[in-house]
Amino acid sequence: MVNAASARSAVSAATGTRQRFTIDGDDALEAQLARTCTDVLAGVRQHVPASRLQAILLGGGYGRGEGGVMRTKNGDRPYNDLEFYVCVRGNRFQRPAYQRRLHHLATVLSEAVGIDVEFKVISLRTLRQARPSMFYYDLVSGHRWALGREDLLVDCEHLQRADRIPLAEATRLLMNRCTGLLLAREKLRAPSLSAADADFVGRNLAKTQLALGDAVLTSFGRYHWSCLERQVRLRELSTHLDYSWRKAVNLHHAAGVEFKLHPRPPTDAALFVLRERHEELTALALEVWLWLENLRLGQSFATPEAYALSEVDKCPETNPWRNLAINIVVSRWPVHRLNKPRRHPRERLLHALALLLWGNDQPAAPLVTVLQTSLDTPAVERQAFLDAYLALWERFR
Repeated sequence: MVNAASARSAVSAATGTRQRFTIDGDDALEAQLARTCTDVLAGVRQHVPASRLQAILLGGGYGRGEGGVMRTKNGDRPYNDLEFYVCVRGNRFQRPAYQRRLHHLATVLSEAVGIDVEFKVISLRTLRQARPSMFYYDLVSGHRWALGREDLLVDCEHLQRADRIPLAEATRLLMNRCTGLLLAREKLRAPSLSAADADFVGRNLAKTQLALGDAVLTSFGRYHWSCLERQVRLRELSTHLDYSWRKAVNLHHAAGVEFKLHPRPPTDAALFVLRERHEELTALALEVWLWLENLRLGQSFATPEAYALSEVDKCPETNPWRNLAINIVVSRWPVHRLNKPRRHPRERLLHALALLLWGNDQPAAPLVTVLQTSLDTPAVERQAFLDAYLALWERFR
C-alpha cells in the first residue's frame, strides 16, 4: 500500500518538469510508452491535415503519470488503455470522418503495444465551452502532450474546479462501475473461469473499489485527478464521516489504488474467492448508491426496488426538450408512454441497473414491467433484459 507521505511525493513528481507515464515503472516501460506517443503523432499526422490538427493529449492514468505497471519475469508491462484525445479544427459534424480514419491506426498500434490504444476526436473549442464534468476535469487537470503546449488550455480553468463537478457525475461513475459488477457476476456464474475472464472480473472489482471512494469524494467536492491524492483525501475525510460504510469504503479504495498502479490479475484466485469478493462489494455498492441518490435527489429510498419504482426524476439536471429529441431518435416515435419522453434515457438505465444488479433474479410483476418499459423490450428472461440493458448502456454511459 502507498502511505500518505509517499502519495504526496509521487503526485508532486508526476506533475514536475520530468513527467513520467508511471510512478515506478522501469526504464524500458517508460521508453516503450514514449515511443508509442511518437508513433501516435506520426500516425495521426498521416490521417489529419496539418491545417486541421490542433493538439494531441494523452489522458487516462498514463497521461497523469499514474499508469498501471504489471510486473512480469520479463520486465514491466503496461496494463491500462492508452487514451489519446485528438483536437481537430472544424465543426462537430466533421469529426466522425476523422474518427473513422484513426480507427485503423488504433488497431495497428494496439497490436504493437500489447494494450488497447484509443482515439477520441474533439476540439479545443469543445473543451473551452464544456460544462464541468469528471471526464473534462481529469483530462484538463492531468495529461501529457503528444502535440501541443499548456497555453492551449488557457480558457479551460473552469474545468479544473473539482468542487464544480455535479453530483450527477458521481452517479454516472457508479452506474458505469456497477455495470462492470453486473457483467462480472454473469461470468462468475460459470462453473470455471478462463484467465481472460478472471482478469475481467478482477479488473472490474478493482474499478468498483476505486469508484466507491471517488463518488464519496465527489459528493463532498474533494475529488482530485490523482488517485494517490484521492487516497489521502478519502482517508482524511473518513475521520469526519459518520456512516456505517465509511471504513469499508476507505479500505476498498486503498486496494483499488494499489491495483490501478500495480495490477495483478487474479489468475490463480479460486472461483469461490472471487464470488465472495463480488458479493461483498456488490452489497457495499448498494449502500453507497442509495446514500448518494438520496443525497442527490433529496429522497429516502430504502431499497433498490423503491428507487426503480419511484416517479422522481433521476436526471433533473437535463433539459426536457433536448431529452425529448434524444428519445425520439433512440426509440423512434411514438416513444413508449411509460418512459416519460421528456426525461433523459439514462434514467431508464438507472432503474434497470438497480433491479438487475441488486434485485431478485425472478422479480415480481410490477418490477418486470419496470424492466420492460425501461429497456423497451417485451422480454421476460434475464438474459434478454441484460442484452437490452447493455445496448442502451453503450449509448448513454
